[in-house]
Amino acid sequence: MKLSEIKKHLATAETVNFKLPTGEFVPEHFHVTEVGLITKHFVDCGNTERLERVANFQLWNADDAEHRLKPQKLLKIIAVSERILGDEDLEIEVEY
Repeated sequence: MKLSEIKKHLATAETVNFKLPTGEFVPEHFHVTEVGLITKHFVDCGNTERLERVANFQLWNADDAEHRLKPQKLLKIIAVSERILGDEDLEIEVEY
């Protein structure tokens, strides 16, 4: 999913949920501890130079089981990150 897509969803969403590859959901009391820009510059096995950039959302569960991240709060976090890291419409990578 790209940043533009998640922002579109968050604009009308009532809750924020992240689904793990196992099909389970991240517990509702997660925190977004970081939004970052990850750049991977490498040469693959065919000697082709590649440059990949993704937006990274780092999720973490705390002992605060009453915490709930609201969609508007996540939109604000993304907006601040775009001012600092740039507003390129990157794919999102979630770290949990």
